[in-house]
Amino acid sequence: MFHAAQPVLQADCSAGQGGEAIPFEAAVAKAVALARPVRYREHLSLIAALGRVCAVAVHSPVALPPFDNSAMDGFAVRTSDFDGNGPWTFRVAGRVVAGDVRAHDQLDPRTALRIFTGAPVPPGFDAVVMQEQCERSGDMVTVFERPRRGCHVRLAGEDVSADSELARRGRALYARDLTLLAAVGIAGVEVLRKVRVGLLSTGSELKEPGEPLAHGQIYNSNRIMLRSLLAACPWAEIVDFGIVPDSPDLLADVVARAVASCDALVTTGGVSAGEEDHMVTAVLHHGASLEVLKVAMRPGKPVKVGKIKNMLFAGLPGNPNAAMVTFRQIVLPALRKLAGLADIQPQWFSAVAGFTCKKRQGRTEFAPVRISGRTETGEPVLELLERGSSANLMALALANGLAILPAEAAEITDSMPLRYEPFGS
Repeated sequence: MFHAAQPVLQADCSAGQGGEAIPFEAAVAKAVALARPVRYREHLSLIAALGRVCAVAVHSPVALPPFDNSAMDGFAVRTSDFDGNGPWTFRVAGRVVAGDVRAHDQLDPRTALRIFTGAPVPPGFDAVVMQEQCERSGDMVTVFERPRRGCHVRLAGEDVSADSELARRGRALYARDLTLLAAVGIAGVEVLRKVRVGLLSTGSELKEPGEPLAHGQIYNSNRIMLRSLLAACPWAEIVDFGIVPDSPDLLADVVARAVASCDALVTTGGVSAGEEDHMVTAVLHHGASLEVLKVAMRPGKPVKVGKIKNMLFAGLPGNPNAAMVTFRQIVLPALRKLAGLADIQPQWFSAVAGFTCKKRQGRTEFAPVRISGRTETGEPVLELLERGSSANLMALALANGLAILPAEAAEITDSMPLRYEPFGS
């Protein structure tokens, strides 16, 4: 609970509001440039490393497969034994199963070995004939087609050679990466420490879901939205400062706590030019240097990005649509860089407009869309769901993703090529 204190800061509704809006791409570049990747690293087991950022390149200590092995159930043979015209009949001199460590050497010519998938191919044997292409009678097997050398044999090192790079520095380690590391016998990996991201919602009108509302109050949806988005980032540790009323002093107190404990602070609300918008005043009180003040984008124009000492600061608008768009498109790339990730930008895909609309030239717009069909070449056709209020949530809930309406366009026409970012889940 926050208690009112003797005012020490003078509210200034014009703080941090000057200057022209900068292009969206410039805002992203500035935010990313402010982020300095964390350096401390820790050693984790593979299971504990899921989603974490690889701190040093990982190389394979062994080849994969480590030995020649059979890709099929069948019979191991020596292609040099196939002289003349077929069919060819061989004596079955033994059987080899996966995990078999026995030596099968000094076998007579024109002998075969019953072999199973994954079993080591003994020295001298250079092909495996599928059991469906043979006919066995007692301890004899007849082969009807001459196999080529290497047929159905997985050669040692054909997948991974010893000392090859398996995971580069800055890669997020997911199931496919950890599976590969386990396959070559690696039990643990060096990862960068988690980035500590503080979350703060400002607004005297805010209540948490489940609490009773008085007239003029609303539920805080931004906290749930940001926590949900960051929950999909295993490299982030959330420090939740909750809701702070519209008080410059209370906000300044929380900012001080964040500077002492966090790598980044993401706030929602209080960044516009209203008399009760105090977030910028609070961060400037702690010596913030704001590199992004206004962005030529919709929604999200008043987003603020800067540094407070060594901490990255991102002040998002309080309107939920604007908060989500600015977090995904501007803040998240900076947080990814802070975490040490090599790939930081969102993935955009080609699509075409299934709608027409006018827009302001010189402003980049992000619109919730859903896929209404496919072109003949398979590109998604996008249906526009909303271009109105930054506070509308239903369109976001119904959307498959965001379409970017480019700044240079004054009008979006039907079938116009667009870029599209799917929400995923």
